[in-house]
Amino acid sequence: DMNKGLAWVETSNDFSLGEKLFLKRYLTSCCGKGRSSFYFANDARLTKPITGNLAITTEQILSYSSMLDNRSELFHLTGGVHGGAICGNGAFDYFAADIGRHNVLDKLYGQAFLAGVDLSTRAITFSGRVSSEILIKATKMGCPVLIGRSAPTDLALKLADQLGVTVVGFARADRMNIYTHPERIVD
Repeated sequence: DMNKGLAWVETSNDFSLGEKLFLKRYLTSCCGKGRSSFYFANDARLTKPITGNLAITTEQILSYSSMLDNRSELFHLTGGVHGGAICGNGAFDYFAADIGRHNVLDKLYGQAFLAGVDLSTRAITFSGRVSSEILIKATKMGCPVLIGRSAPTDLALKLADQLGVTVVGFARADRMNIYTHPERIVD
């Protein structure tokens, strides 16, 4: 119907799950201008669980968090910029900073994608709050460990548990909280 801008499609396959999830949204934690945001059910449904066997030590986790803090000069000047890094073998492979925490992960993924890096052998360290959207981005990247300097949300932890992601929060100085899949953390 050109006047209404609508199209109807019939398929030969049964997409009953698609019909159940069509435009279904989940309310997520506040972000940006203090309003709640949404993600579509397919974002989570299309995210494949992480099965990698990456092992990381608590010393590495704290080191990556400290390295992130030291690398975040613009945050220290402004207090308004997020930072993140893809880490492996005791060093940063890639670092990104942006006013938007979601953009940090997008920038990191772009750098790793262009270089052809296998993220199943890496961790992400991140300055912002680990929300469900950030967790989904990290999972779609194939990264098994997400280290946050701040708090994770309840929904992020539920998704992390289901998707096999190790989430570490409040990784600062000499402390951290390990929330999901602690089997990857070895000493």
